[in-house]
This record gives sequence, C-alpha cells and structure tokens, in this order.
Amino acid sequence: MVNDAAAIAKEDRLRAWFRERGAVAIGYSGGVDSAYLAAVALSELGTDRVLAIIGRSASYPESQWAAAREVAADIGLPVLEVATDELEDPRYAANPSNRCYFCKSELWSKLVPIAAERGIETVIDGTNADDLTGHRPGAAAARELGVVSPLAIFEFSKDEIRRRSRALGLPTSDQPSSPCLSSRIPYGTPVTVGRLRRVEQAEAALRALGVLGDLRVRHFGDLAKVELTPSEITRWTTPDAREKIEAAVTAAGYERAEIDPRGYRSGGMIELARRAHDNGAALSGD
Repeated sequence: MVNDAAAIAKEDRLRAWFRERGAVAIGYSGGVDSAYLAAVALSELGTDRVLAIIGRSASYPESQWAAAREVAADIGLPVLEVATDELEDPRYAANPSNRCYFCKSELWSKLVPIAAERGIETVIDGTNADDLTGHRPGAAAARELGVVSPLAIFEFSKDEIRRRSRALGLPTSDQPSSPCLSSRIPYGTPVTVGRLRRVEQAEAALRALGVLGDLRVRHFGDLAKVELTPSEITRWTTPDAREKIEAAVTAAGYERAEIDPRGYRSGGMIELARRAHDNGAALSGD
C-alpha cells in the first residue's frame, strides 16, 4: 500500500494557499488536474469564491466538455464557458512546434480579464510537477499573463493527484489524459476544423467500440495511426479485433488505419518532429 503522507502534506499546504488567496478562478478542462484543484478550492473557499472557466473551441472534444460539465455538477462547481478563437490565429493554425503558446495566449487573454471583472485576482491552471519536464510552450503564455500553477508549486506528481482525487471520491481519478485535439496533428500540417472533427469522430468511435485507457488517433492525411496502451494493444491486434478498429476509424473518414506497435506515447508528435529535424525532412500530414 502506498504511504500517502507526503501527498497529504502537500494537499494541506495547497489548502492553506487557497485560504490565503481568498478567491480563485480556474482554467477548467474537467481533466484530472483541474478537477482536483477545483474540488480542493471548493472545500476551502466555497462556491461563491471559486469560478471555473472553460475555453471552448473546435480543439476541445465534445465528449470532454460533457464530462467536465458532469463533474462540475457533481461537486457543485460554478462554471462559465467562454469561446476561444485560436483557430482564427494564423500562427496557431500553421501548427508550429510552439502552437500551444498561441492557444494559451488566446485562452488566458480572455480568462484573466473575466476573473478581474469579478474581483478575482488569482487565476490558476492545472500544470503539475511532471509537466515541467516536457515540451510545454503554453506555460510561457500562462506566466506572461500572471497565471499560477499551484500543483507545480507544491510539487504534486500526476500519480499523487490521482491518489488524492481517489481519496476525495472524484470520478476523474482514473480518467485518461486528454490534451486538445490539435495534438494529434503533426507539426507543420495546418490545423483545420475538418481535421479536428475527423480525429474526434475516430476516437469517439473507438471508445464506443470499447477501447480503454489512453488513446490517440494521430492524423496523417488519409492515414490514421492509432496509439493504445500496452494491454489494449494485446486486446486489439488479433485479426478480428484489428478489423473492428480499422472499420471504426475508416467510418470516421480515414481511408486507412494502423495500430502503432509502439503504443501510446505522450509527446508523440514532438518525437516525430525531432526525428524529422534530425533527418532534414519536412513534416507533412496531407
């Protein structure tokens, strides 16, 4: 059994930090991190001093939005939805390797003023300690606009957040990670609503088929590369199961589908970009 004393001590410091702030606005996606933050903030500050803000755009999956609203309703979290227009920014739509910077700049430039209008000085996000070691250009945009990352400040790992979420009875404790849909498109391939919808429909079809755990449908033009967790690769690579995977993905609009034998990898597109750079090749998805 895991000794959670260290994580409990971190949570105690987080609770004290919330009490010192008095009121907070949370960039809320309904994922593991933001749901945990919201639950702890609510327990310390109450519904009148916690505001969760969802930024909605074509890159935010409909299924994730529905789940985020359901979790918010379960825990009594006040939610405000704001439309974000990152796809209208040609710098974002061109899909460079720092695409997330332009997305987060758009998000926080809307959320921070909304919080200020309501008298809330502290705006927070769900960045955790594990996130600090990855490719996170969006973090720079958050810092520039004064957004604070308390889970990183108190050095919460993702595993600790999941365990504390489980202890609090949150339904998100075992939820797979789900970054924005644009992360499925190779850098250098323009982000369009049509491509995002195709990825979203393919992933939804695979979930309906029964695929569990972390899942990515990577967009490579007419080819979809499906990334699954190791246990799911075992389940879905028998001939009959593979046919079902391929049928579900092609029904969503792809001509071909492959199960990536390497399985699910966080940051898979960065890995691809680095290989392409090392080989002197340009990235392309169509």
